[in-house]
Amino acid sequence: MSASFYSPYAGTLFKKISHVPEFEKDLKRLKRFSSLEEDLRMFIKVALNVFHKQNIDSRAVFHISDLGLPSNVSIGGIRFPKIYKAKKFACKALKGKGAQSGMRVIYAYHEEEDWIEFIEIYYKGDKENEDRGRILRNYKK
Repeated sequence: MSASFYSPYAGTLFKKISHVPEFEKDLKRLKRFSSLEEDLRMFIKVALNVFHKQNIDSRAVFHISDLGLPSNVSIGGIRFPKIYKAKKFACKALKGKGAQSGMRVIYAYHEEEDWIEFIEIYYKGDKENEDRGRILRNYKK
């Protein structure tokens, strides 16, 4: 996934949008869902914008609070983000399912920096839950 993927939204909706290296591998594993990159752009434009910028809780995004990570606090100069799971993610390749497609997106929101960082994307039919080890590897400093 190239930097141009995020370019319409980085600097406009959010100051920064990025992803951990494993996220690209997730997208490659899910290439059978041909609309996924377009769906992800729409997710940024609509769901993330509504939740984080307009403060509207559409019950699509949930804070994962039981990871044992501090959230939005600074410890030793390191600011920890909140980790979220999006359960309502519309995938056009899964016709007729709408937002109940079974796709899950895990991401960190660094509120002070206004930075979204994608951690994981998976299809619920392939695996039941997020990779908590991946989250901890990336955010337990």
